[in-house]
Amino acid sequence: MEMHQVRYFLAVCDAWNFTRAAEACHVAQPSLTKAIRKLEDEFGGPLFHRHRNKTILTELGHRVRPHLQALQSASEAARLDASSFLEAERSAIRLGVMSTIAPTRMTGFLSRLRDELPALELEVTEAPSRDLVQAMEEGRFDAALLAAPSLPEGLHAVPLYRERYVLAFPQGHPFSDRNDVPLGLLDGQDYLTRVHCEFPDHFRALGAAEPKGGQVRYSSEREDWVQAMVAAGLGCTIMPEYLPTHEGISTRPLSEPEVTRTVALVTVAGRRHGPALTAMLRLAKRYPWSGG
Repeated sequence: MEMHQVRYFLAVCDAWNFTRAAEACHVAQPSLTKAIRKLEDEFGGPLFHRHRNKTILTELGHRVRPHLQALQSASEAARLDASSFLEAERSAIRLGVMSTIAPTRMTGFLSRLRDELPALELEVTEAPSRDLVQAMEEGRFDAALLAAPSLPEGLHAVPLYRERYVLAFPQGHPFSDRNDVPLGLLDGQDYLTRVHCEFPDHFRALGAAEPKGGQVRYSSEREDWVQAMVAAGLGCTIMPEYLPTHEGISTRPLSEPEVTRTVALVTVAGRRHGPALTAMLRLAKRYPWSGG
């Protein structure tokens, strides 16, 4: 049995006429008739009674019709699924990434995404958290990697991984002898402010008393500058534990209180997702983030 035979059979069922069925299928009537006869030979009996002005199903035709309809539906579903897959491969995703998220935590996920959608075009734009939230609401990104203690009601988050905040300091600093650093020990320390750091938001979400903090000596919106200055012994800074990349930096978890954040893949709630973004969200939910 071939799919065109199934299609011709169902066309005759709908039109009740071989001529009109052939016209609907854009084939010559002899070709359609020949295909139906081959189908009848395969089933072992006539499928239609042909009268002068009308064609009706035989009892055998009635019996096989639902099976052939299911076969055509399955074939169409397979075609649509394949089409969606190919469309996803050709699609692009505009991904906003919060500037304090470490790329090293994402590369394994992106490699897996490339394996599943080899032709995907991924446009990554870095921005501060507040700018990303606004851009998402305005539709300028399809998705965003964010770590915020709360999000506007119109945004939906898929949690990916949790990380602690740590104190980063130059190697050889007295903090190196500790397993963790209570926040109160920053009092009097030279401190470097990371302009786009969202640590204060997460700290306030705990409801803890505001610390005095260190003596601010420098501030920069560039993570590489802050880390280079820490490594050069110009002060210490608070940052997410997976962010430090500069040689010469040591870190210890903050304590009293411990402060953490959850990195999430964020989309706009209720907005229709294309095949590529749908595939990305599915992978994000099953990807083993705990393995790094």
